[in-house]
Amino acid sequence: MAKDADALAVRDNEAVLTAASAKATSAPPLTGIAALIDKLMRTRPMRVFQHYNADGGPLMAAGMSYNAVFATFAALWVTFSVAGFIISGNELLKQGLLNGINSAVPGLVSKDGVIDPNDLLSASTLSWAGAIALVGLLLTALGFLASMRDAIRRIFALPGDTTFFLLQKARDLGLALGFGVLILVSAGLSFISNATLGAILNILGIDEKSIFAAVLLKIASYLLVFLVDLVTVAGAYRILSAVEIPLRRLLVGAAIGAAGIGILKAAFGLGLIGGVGNNPLLTGFAVIFGLLIFFNFFCQVLLVAASWIAVGMADAGIDARALGPMQVELDDAVRLEEARRLVADANHRKAEEEYRAARGIRKWRLRRRIAQDARKEARRRQAVPTTDEFAAAEGTQESGS
Repeated sequence: MAKDADALAVRDNEAVLTAASAKATSAPPLTGIAALIDKLMRTRPMRVFQHYNADGGPLMAAGMSYNAVFATFAALWVTFSVAGFIISGNELLKQGLLNGINSAVPGLVSKDGVIDPNDLLSASTLSWAGAIALVGLLLTALGFLASMRDAIRRIFALPGDTTFFLLQKARDLGLALGFGVLILVSAGLSFISNATLGAILNILGIDEKSIFAAVLLKIASYLLVFLVDLVTVAGAYRILSAVEIPLRRLLVGAAIGAAGIGILKAAFGLGLIGGVGNNPLLTGFAVIFGLLIFFNFFCQVLLVAASWIAVGMADAGIDARALGPMQVELDDAVRLEEARRLVADANHRKAEEEYRAARGIRKWRLRRRIAQDARKEARRRQAVPTTDEFAAAEGTQESGS
């Protein structure tokens, strides 16, 4: 089909020679501090942050963090309203779920934290009014996933997801449930790993209360949280946002995001981030402000890691749109036609300038030439197929072969 498009387009050999053109003047080589700064700006981390800022990353992270606060409370209320009567009768399951939630957001649910677990467990009674409220809260939680999907796709310079609305919500609901199951699984794995590690230490004759044992248990818990965050971030990029990312680049980017989120959780748990309670002007809003700060950093880490993947894919010439061979050929044909139109328009402007400056018979000849070229270009443009016609013809050609 590319050959057919060539046949329908004008021949540009002579036109290219007559079109005015210029090449950029090469800049003088940089030296000293300027050269050092230029080298620094060309490094991948700097280009990642430039890409993140150019695509509006900080603004999108601010909007996501605003949605995340309400989505968190909504998700907790929905979870404990539906499963609270099961959890309340099983102390081990309740503690495991609370530990899993606090591993995702440190200090969120505890007697000294943001939410008292007893208040959540009391929400297990359902009524018609409560069921209607749960639907609204569930949509609020799903809205955060929708905003996350749009932000990540913008980082990859992709248009909005065109999947049918109800299918999107069903997919988001499945991911939300999957994340909840992941929290429960991580809590169970944490209990099993701690018990297994304790048994191994007893076999080796090492006291479980020793510093060595405490360090091992801490490392095991951090590794488990890292793996959970890794799966979560990778799922946000590949499944939620539906971005076609090579597996190796996906794992590297998700690992960077998971490491950043782990550091963020540790800093938040130590009070290094979100400690607005010391400010007397914000004491009444300390809970909301603390969560906003945490989720703002969380969303920024998520988008910066996505920018790392996007920049790496761009450097490698990988198109995030995952175009098939026919779509690639169609895009090439569209760019070819745009280039031909630019050349034709440049030649037309140049001919008009010559016409205005000409005198006598030369002016008459130029006028005829401009009219002939305009008619020829109009016929050529009329004969060039549209994108739909191109795709249909390409499909017919493939089926015939």
